Amino acid sequence: MILTGLLLGAVLGYVLQRSRFCVTGAFRDLYLARSARYFTPFLLAIAIQAVGVAALTGVGVIAPEPASFAPLAVIGGGLLFGVGIIMAGGCATGTYYRAGEGLIGSWVALIFYALLAAVMKHGPLGGFTEAARDRTVGDATLQETLGVSVWVPVIAFSAIVALLVVRQVRRSAGRPKATLPPRRTGLGHYLADIPWSPWVGGVLLGLIAIAAWVLSTAAGRNGGLGITTPSANIVTFLATGDVTLVDWSVMLVLGILVGSFVAAKLSGEFRWRVPDASTMLRSAGGGVAMGVGAALAGGCTIGNSLVETSLFSYQGWVSLIAIMLGTWGAAWFFLVRPQRAAASAGNRPAPVLTPVA
Repeated sequence: MILTGLLLGAVLGYVLQRSRFCVTGAFRDLYLARSARYFTPFLLAIAIQAVGVAALTGVGVIAPEPASFAPLAVIGGGLLFGVGIIMAGGCATGTYYRAGEGLIGSWVALIFYALLAAVMKHGPLGGFTEAARDRTVGDATLQETLGVSVWVPVIAFSAIVALLVVRQVRRSAGRPKATLPPRRTGLGHYLADIPWSPWVGGVLLGLIAIAAWVLSTAAGRNGGLGITTPSANIVTFLATGDVTLVDWSVMLVLGILVGSFVAAKLSGEFRWRVPDASTMLRSAGGGVAMGVGAALAGGCTIGNSLVETSLFSYQGWVSLIAIMLGTWGAAWFFLVRPQRAAASAGNRPAPVLTPVA
């Protein structure tokens, strides 16, 4: 049954590559471009998953266990993870699918991300992570605090997202759409030739997230989509040979690489790309920050910002906000600040040279 993880991961990788769906861009564009082009579809994915998970839980197909809330670890880890995804040029899933496209910088970030996640979860810093994660407070979810059914936040959130979707669709109506000459006819044209819209990516991401719960549960793992723990497990398995670490979620993340590679090859977008030395170093630093941050926060932009938010856990929503703030701070430091400095330097009058007598 764990092979269903590989299949679903391949579908996820294909969808991410064709729709260019990366949560880093969704968060970054809110700050840099004041654009919700990817952020609203991401909220739509959360809403779709929330409805599906609540329904499946109600009929007894799955039994989600929301994470307990460790505020210091979640906030600190989320901020660090947000900085890391700007440095690495992509979140956890974004790094996986870009690695499948042949970006060497993403492979560097991915290796350091998985390595540090393993160090924080299973290695010498495991005790520190456990101690930080054990400092929990209060209820785990919003519905626990309010004493209501999970359907109350699900319906309220879905209604808000529906309004945001309608608003964004109306704003974008009438805008010219770029068209590319078809290389294929029929289904192949839509699967590989044309880029998919963020709406397609968001809807499919939400549906894949629901399927993950069902398939993962059937394979004996109680959870949905997850990236950080399986990434850490891959490194630990390679170091120890412990085959019990190779579960459904490990197959999932390996499948992302496969699906992205297939999509990039079919669309003609695969090629090995080697960045300069400074970009490589920044990617490595970003991978380190992502691995440490995700381990402390209990998840990444998928495990927390997509999955835990759909359960309306405090860890999910507080982590999402912390990651966004970390992303914005890093975007200012690494992107906005250098541009402003360069622009300021370009406007300075040339220095006057006085000849020496």
